[in-house]
Amino acid sequence: MRVSADVQQFQVDLRGVVDLLSRHIYSSPRVYLRELLQNARDAVTARREVDGEGGRIRITPLSDTSPEFVLRDDGVGLTASEVADLLATVGRSSKRDIFDLPRSDYLGQFGIGLLSCFMVADTIVIRSRSARGGSAVEWTGSADGTFRVVEIDDDLPVGTSVHLVPRFDADELLRPAAVRELATSFAEFLPVRVTIDTPNGEIDVTRRAPFLDAAERPDEAVEYGRDLLGASPLDVIELTEPATGTRGLAYVLPYAPPPGARQATRMYLGRMLLAERVDDVLPDWTFFVRAVVDSTGLAPTASRESLVDDAALERVREQLGAGIRRWVLELGLREPHRLAQFVAIHEVGLKSLVRHDGELARFITRWLTLETTHGTLRIGDLVERFPHVRYAATVDEFRQVAGISPGSEVLVNGGYLYDADLVRMLPDLYPQLTVEAVDVTGELDRLDPPPLDDRDLAVALEARAGDVLAASDCSVTVRSIDRPDLAALYVADPEVLRRIDRGRTKGITGSLWGGVLDRIDSTLSTARDDDPTARLCLNWSNRVVRALVRVQDDAVFARTVQLLYIQALLAGHHPLSDADRALMTTALTDLVSLSAGIEEDAIPFDDAL
Repeated sequence: MRVSADVQQFQVDLRGVVDLLSRHIYSSPRVYLRELLQNARDAVTARREVDGEGGRIRITPLSDTSPEFVLRDDGVGLTASEVADLLATVGRSSKRDIFDLPRSDYLGQFGIGLLSCFMVADTIVIRSRSARGGSAVEWTGSADGTFRVVEIDDDLPVGTSVHLVPRFDADELLRPAAVRELATSFAEFLPVRVTIDTPNGEIDVTRRAPFLDAAERPDEAVEYGRDLLGASPLDVIELTEPATGTRGLAYVLPYAPPPGARQATRMYLGRMLLAERVDDVLPDWTFFVRAVVDSTGLAPTASRESLVDDAALERVREQLGAGIRRWVLELGLREPHRLAQFVAIHEVGLKSLVRHDGELARFITRWLTLETTHGTLRIGDLVERFPHVRYAATVDEFRQVAGISPGSEVLVNGGYLYDADLVRMLPDLYPQLTVEAVDVTGELDRLDPPPLDDRDLAVALEARAGDVLAASDCSVTVRSIDRPDLAALYVADPEVLRRIDRGRTKGITGSLWGGVLDRIDSTLSTARDDDPTARLCLNWSNRVVRALVRVQDDAVFARTVQLLYIQALLAGHHPLSDADRALMTTALTDLVSLSAGIEEDAIPFDDAL
């Protein structure tokens, strides 16, 4: 058996709603003026549909001569029944229910904007006369949730005025300085006239939108971009997506943005500022532009500080991204020198993105550059000249292998940020290309040993020189390198270099970190079957190396090998330890003494070891 019950309305605690607005929906009480300007602009738009009149918003800030803040508009106004019905119902939108006009004509969609005024005042007074006729009406709402509506006999013009007396903690937000700043930020480009009363007369807030009139006033568009970026833009790209009434400009940054910076767009809806930095209007890969965009078809969230991520926004993001992509392609065809300038500025960021964005990779990768043994090459030129590309994963390995790489081949330095990843993905973009990773040990093994007739001499040289460098933890090998000018090459795989760095660090740290590094070395040594050391590769094709075989004086031989070792370290850009610097000084001093015949100043070979 069912028992009937009366249907009742939820009771709304207005103070709780205002707290919800201020803490969870709106970011700041500053939005009160944006909401008032929005409502006034909508009212003006509605009146133009009724009688073709209207087009003015006037703001009188709080001051010593004006005890209340007033915002007036000559819009459509409200009747007594509309005021009682609409302003007392949270969440209802007069724009849809009463005016029944296309949503693109209106900025407001939630009917709660007026309540934002309770964040700066305890009482809101609205006086209005409707363009449809009837008496003027006054609505007074209080933050305690009560309101009253009365008809008044004042000869009010058609339109609406909102009167606020601020709370003690919101006084400054209603005074001239803050009002002018907020009105300029939010309403600078509204298609209605917005003025602010001052003791010296009215100040016009609104002006033409340079980012919407770029074709007619290109100089103004560039100047606006200069103010936005703090520097002259590298270029200006027009953006448009007609289906949602979205258009604007993208300014190409003339400098590289900070690492990790996201693309951000200054966004307007119906020429009213939505937010200074909206990060989902353009694709992430467009980090190199700062855009200013206006739309009449995108939907704002309840806070009106960001956009609803719906199908319309996805279409806008896709179409605006396509426009920026076309700019890059056309720039490469028409002005390749300017594209090279653009890539040089933003290359690191572009390399970061192409690893994850296949679409971007297909049209920008060929313009990126890599360091190679044939100089810095554009990837497009690299793949045309070399069907097989070899690369070293670190800068140290590149420097070592570059010294022994054949001139007919190309070696790429993959040690810079993102370059190794970029090289590895090249076969996906250029199927005819093959890529090979190289390592120092493998490259050394590729080198030819000395000719068979000289093999015994080379083996003896390896043993004798190895004894000299044993204290430096460096073995010696002799190979034939097709570069007679190269005497020696210092060769060490990454693990050896890391171990050397740990050794240097232990020398300058306390006992705590020294013990930690000792345990790391012990663990790694146990984990490896071999105990790798650095190697000094002597070039049998070099006349100094071949002459060493005939040196009988142990002191001269030792000092020469030690200097070749130091020279190879410096040529490979390896930092010298204190022991290395001492070895270099001693070897030079002794060689000078020996060559001058002052043998008593030279340190005996055994003592030097």
